[in-house]
Amino acid sequence: MIRTLGLVLAVAAALGGCAMSGDEVVVSSNDVRPNLEAGYAAAVADPRRLPEEVARDPLRKPAEMLAFARLEPGDAVADIRPEEGYFTRLFAPAVGPAGHVYAVVPNQTAARENAFADAMAATYPNVSRVTGALEEMTFDRPLDVVFMGQEYHDFVIPRFNVDVARMNAAVYAALKPGGLYVILDHQSAPGAGTSVVGTLHRIEASALRAQVEAAGFIFDGESTAVANPADDHSLSVFDPAIRGRSDQFVYRFRKPG
Repeated sequence: MIRTLGLVLAVAAALGGCAMSGDEVVVSSNDVRPNLEAGYAAAVADPRRLPEEVARDPLRKPAEMLAFARLEPGDAVADIRPEEGYFTRLFAPAVGPAGHVYAVVPNQTAARENAFADAMAATYPNVSRVTGALEEMTFDRPLDVVFMGQEYHDFVIPRFNVDVARMNAAVYAALKPGGLYVILDHQSAPGAGTSVVGTLHRIEASALRAQVEAAGFIFDGESTAVANPADDHSLSVFDPAIRGRSDQFVYRFRKPG
């Protein structure tokens, strides 16, 4: 399931939803390939999803997120720190019985979150839990996609004690050539960089991008599906005034090959 820049360009051009600058392609939230759209819809409608997670769908845009991650049946996917499993429960039916989803639980949160991953593994035959150091994560097969949803900023917080450069290098090593690294996170104010990761739980998209590209990844596009221009980036994402509605960015990076 190797993804190529040529395929991305061709699909984006056909959909008329992209703008290209130099060697970059920035893809809007309209990134659905017709032959996979039915599978994404079925994943969203899967009856095994938890009701409280389904209730979040209008804000989280699951079909658009699946499309942007370009998941295909048979893919091997790692969901990094899935917590209760909103995205894992979407990925499992999307990749189907020939695919596999690794629910990756960091050592730092294993005491609380292993149980969530084990519950998902008990529900979905194609899900397994992997617990360990993020800097050392390995899998029993090369991956097509690595996904990180609203977690990257946490790993930048010093008290979380993650070597982010080594983590990104481990992701790079785990992916197939052409594999995708997809990151969803909360946007900070321009110029904030990584300075508010531990207070507002936000990270500036450009700072995240620089860290990921330093590992050898190529920027492959962004989605505006969960952006919120009304968010002024001044509040913690846990503040009731903005919780669930924060301005979020979704970046897709590609391993060369």
